[in-house]
This record gives sequence, C-alpha cells and structure tokens, in this order.
Amino acid sequence: MDCCGQHCMIGTDEEEGDNTLLPQTLKSSIFIAAMKNIKERGNQTLVTEFIFLGFSNHPELRGLFFLIFLLIYLVTLLGNLLILTAIRINPALHTPMYYFLSNLSFLDICYTSTTVPIMLVNFFREKKTIAYEGCLSQLFFLVTFAGSECVLLAAMAYDRFIAICHPLRYPVLMSKKVCAYLAAGSLLCGLVNSMTHTGLTAILTFCGPNQISHFLCDIPLLLKLSCSDTSVNELALYVASATIGLSPCLFTAVSYMLIISAILKIQSAQGRHKAFSTCASHLTVVIIYYGTGNFNYDQPSSGYSLDVDILVSVLFCIVTPMLNPLIYSLRNKEVKVALRKLCEGYILSRDSFVQISL
Repeated sequence: MDCCGQHCMIGTDEEEGDNTLLPQTLKSSIFIAAMKNIKERGNQTLVTEFIFLGFSNHPELRGLFFLIFLLIYLVTLLGNLLILTAIRINPALHTPMYYFLSNLSFLDICYTSTTVPIMLVNFFREKKTIAYEGCLSQLFFLVTFAGSECVLLAAMAYDRFIAICHPLRYPVLMSKKVCAYLAAGSLLCGLVNSMTHTGLTAILTFCGPNQISHFLCDIPLLLKLSCSDTSVNELALYVASATIGLSPCLFTAVSYMLIISAILKIQSAQGRHKAFSTCASHLTVVIIYYGTGNFNYDQPSSGYSLDVDILVSVLFCIVTPMLNPLIYSLRNKEVKVALRKLCEGYILSRDSFVQISL
C-alpha cells in the first residue's frame, strides 16, 4: 500500500522536471488509478497467519498420527545420517555414485525437516496456525530441496549412464570437479526456482480465507487463497513443472533406456547382473520419487478429497525420504558392508570405554 503511493509520488516528481515525457491527462489518470487501488486495499483485512486443516477430519487419531510420524521422522534422520557417516569414513565409498548418494541423503534430511517438526507440534495445538512469514519460509525451503532432489536424481542417472555405457571414459567424464559442478548445479536450480516462486507469492494479496486444507504451505494451495491476480504465478508454475519437474524425469527415463539397452548386450549373465545391480537402487528411488511426485501435483482440477490429498503428500514428502536410505542399504552390498563396519566400530569403542571405566 505504501509502495504504491511512494511509486506514484516518485513518478510525479520526475515528470514535473520534464513534462514532455508524459501528457498531463495520462499522469492524472495514473494517479487516480493508484489512489483507487490504495483505497481498495485499505478496506481489506490482510492475512497475517494461516490455519492448517490437515488431519482435522480425524481428531481422535491425533495421538496415533503423532507416534507414527515421529517414528518415521526418526528413522529418516537415523538412516540418512548413517548413510552420510558410512560414506564419509569409508574410503571405498569415495566414488561419484556415493558422492551423489551423500548429497541425496543430505537433501532428504533437510526436506523432511521442513515440514515434519511443525506438523508434530500441531498435533497438540487446538489451533494449527503458522505465521505468514513462516509459511513463506516453509514454502521457500520446501521448493528448494524438492527441486534440488529432482535435478540431483537426473545427475545420478547420468552417472550410471556413463559408468555402464562409457566405462573407459568414466574417470574423465565423472571427475571430482564434474561431480561437484553437478551437485552444485542441482542445488542452484532448486534455489533459483524457489526464489522465483517465493518472490511471486510474496507479492500476492491474501485477504481471506486463511485456511489451508493441508499440513504444509505449498504453491498451489496458496494460489487458491489469494485474492489478487495469480496468472503470472500459474505461468511460472507451468514453466517450473516443465524445467525442474518434467525435464529431469524425461532425461532420467532416456538414460535408463540406454542403460538397459547396454546391459542386454552384455554376453554373460553374471556381467548383466552386476551391471544392473549398480543402478537398481537408484532406479527404485527414481520410480518412487517421480511416481509420488507426479501423483501429488498432477491432480485433476477438481482435486481429490482431503484425506486422499493428505495421503499422497505424506507419501511424497515424508515416506519417500525415509525409504531412500533403506533401499540403498538393503540393495547395495557396499553400503551394507560399510554400515556393518560402522556399527561394529561403534560397539567395539563402546565396549572399550566401558572396560576402561570399570
């Protein structure tokens, strides 16, 4: 409201110095339109907080929901931290594939920590509110980590493609410098995308209602609540869906078609099994992530019921980050060996400490 008035006054001062830039009648019409807009916005009650309606259909189950999501969150943190630690301390895992896996674990920790803690707190609050600034902050980090993970999975597919289809050139094409660029590029894509959407959302006007039919702040949910024009936001959302969502998905699909084609050309069954086992974990994670992501955002215009919306978002935002370390630890022999050594080293050091204490 003040920005509009300030903008008009600045424009008026500049034009007084040079009346040849704009006819006087046009200046008057702009000033009148701006004052009318200020008056209209002055009569509106702007939203200062939002109310989450997620899980409100089953208040009697909030204790059970709290225990389930707390357990999932703790398993997510523990699993991804173990993956990070095992890769860090085991020199055998200092390869491009596990470098990307450590980045994936880091993103999963950040991603799930953006939504789950506040959701757990809200289970014990009568009024599940979040401040306007807090909602924008959650939106920023949620979109950043989700977009970064989407691009990172494509980078991991590229790594597997080079390893299987061009093994002799792998040390050159996937050097430490290239891996660092790919990881940084995925984070940069997520940041740019998130800054764009958060900035466009911040300039929207929210004058009521302020009830979000979910447990988190997301772009489509906020666009529905805005009482100003959202055409630019919707256009940006379509562009982001094509660049950050669809393009990495198609790139990953094409990469795996070439990978499978190359694996089928291997003569020995043992060689085919070994080649496929190196990318089976990543392929499983890709299918789960893109599958739940597409189902979460590519809904019909009418949408689903609140319970179905919540279930799909839980699978995408909460369950998937928990499954990633489990998939890699169960299907990857090298990760299982590293985790076993990590646990054995912890047990031995603990026993030695107990004996010294005694």
